[in-house]
Amino acid sequence: MDRFFVGHKNLRGEDVVLEGQQGHQIHNVLRKKAGEHIILLDNLGWEYEIALKTIGQKKATGLIIKKRKAEGEPTVEITLYQSMLSREKFELVLQKCTEVGVKRFVPMVTERSIVRQESPKTTKTERRRLIIQEAAEQSGRGKIPELEKAIKFEEAAAKLADFDCKLMAHTRGQGESLRECLKNSRKKIKSVALLIGPEGGFTEKEVQIARNNNISLISLGRRILRTETAAVVASSLILYESGEMGR
Repeated sequence: MDRFFVGHKNLRGEDVVLEGQQGHQIHNVLRKKAGEHIILLDNLGWEYEIALKTIGQKKATGLIIKKRKAEGEPTVEITLYQSMLSREKFELVLQKCTEVGVKRFVPMVTERSIVRQESPKTTKTERRRLIIQEAAEQSGRGKIPELEKAIKFEEAAAKLADFDCKLMAHTRGQGESLRECLKNSRKKIKSVALLIGPEGGFTEKEVQIARNNNISLISLGRRILRTETAAVVASSLILYESGEMGR
């Protein structure tokens, strides 16, 4: 069934109304018919099975049939601190890491970042949030991952004390294996801060800052991955090693 995130106010009572873009999509894109079922999500971890009643050009109505806990959220919460990238690459990271299960995204300015300043345009942020939402709907997530404002690397490194595990991907095979790093944790891991560098990797100064803030350096193997690939691979491996990628 097709899935849509809606405001909690849309799910009061048994009847629901879908207007605007979602109404347009149901009618003109998906060509749904009365009697078909869809899933609505309240972004609080609950999903609602809806039987469509009426479908117009820009408005659809339906009846709530079932309410149940959404099952698409990992119990291990990953916050991805991703070095600033070009628009296309950053949007790819947002999309694919949402599908994998990342909870929160924080763009990060590093010494080797090609893009060093966020555009003030609200349309850019809106586009990114829409990419995240659509990826969350497609992949069966129960909540839309958060997107924070960009911060400097030094600021990010100093704000990770509350995470159970703090990891920074290092190039050229340096650092512990991800598996060993997670296995050596002294407590059950529920939250992970994952720092991914720019093309060319983190500088030695940044590596030292990470060490000073008790951030573990991890290796993703002998091959050098592109930064957007490293973000997806590392996020996937964390959830796999935590038992979150099984049935």
